[in-house]
Amino acid sequence: MKSNRHDKIIELINKYEVETQDDLIDLLTKEGFSVTQATVSRDIRELKLTKVLTGRGRYRYIQSRRSNAEENARFNNALAESILKVDCAGNIIVLKTFPGLASAVATGIDSIHIVEILGCVAGDDTIMIVARNEESASDVADKLKNLVKTI
Repeated sequence: MKSNRHDKIIELINKYEVETQDDLIDLLTKEGFSVTQATVSRDIRELKLTKVLTGRGRYRYIQSRRSNAEENARFNNALAESILKVDCAGNIIVLKTFPGLASAVATGIDSIHIVEILGCVAGDDTIMIVARNEESASDVADKLKNLVKTI
């Protein structure tokens, strides 16, 4: 039963912009599942769902693509150590890296699957990241700046 419910939750969050636990409970109920808020909360935790900001300024649940916290920490350290400067203008984020590392850093950023990022273009030591909007660009730039500061 739990496995079926988890499969249905993944299906629903991929199909709809599920913003709250109540929204998820309503959708599950329509699909024939009898659930409580506590059950849905536990399911969200077990499935490692996170909320992300959509391009329309609302939040939605997505399944985290990150599989291993330690692997991500090592990746984030390598990524952060390669970034020299982060700046933002409109919906564009510009990163400066050590010469020859921009392509590797851009590939790493793309692999994280940040919903707010539409794509990256890398040169030798510069990366242009296109975000969904100015607010998303500012948020991503701030996260990248904080990441660089912690290393």
